Amino acid sequence: MSERIPHLLFVCVENSCRSQMAEAFARALGTGRVAAWSAGSQPSDRVNARAIAFMKERSIDLDIQRSKGLDDLPPDVTWDFVVTMGCGDACPYVPVKTRLDWNLPDPKDLSDEEFRRVRDAIEARVTKLVAQAERG
Repeated sequence: MSERIPHLLFVCVENSCRSQMAEAFARALGTGRVAAWSAGSQPSDRVNARAIAFMKERSIDLDIQRSKGLDDLPPDVTWDFVVTMGCGDACPYVPVKTRLDWNLPDPKDLSDEEFRRVRDAIEARVTKLVAQAERG
């Protein structure tokens, strides 16, 4: 019998930038070791074009992802970690073992340099989270 891998959920308001990048980093950095999803409380129905472009700089393709809401998540999943992205009260409650809030600015209206800083901060935090999730 195989051991269950940790399930990670990243939540922001639109599910177009921060949570999309976090999901993609978790999938890339934790392949086969964690399962990652993202969702938004008010999904925008599209992934931000700049997020797609700046993730390509990290060889990660966001073109294959879509903006989705909490209703689009798989049912009956036990979340090990839910990470909100600084959306405060706009982030809905999701039952979880460990809840984290990464108070990161929404990069959609930031300069390219600031957008990349948010992306890089997400990458660093996801790297630590994947390691933490693997340890249990």
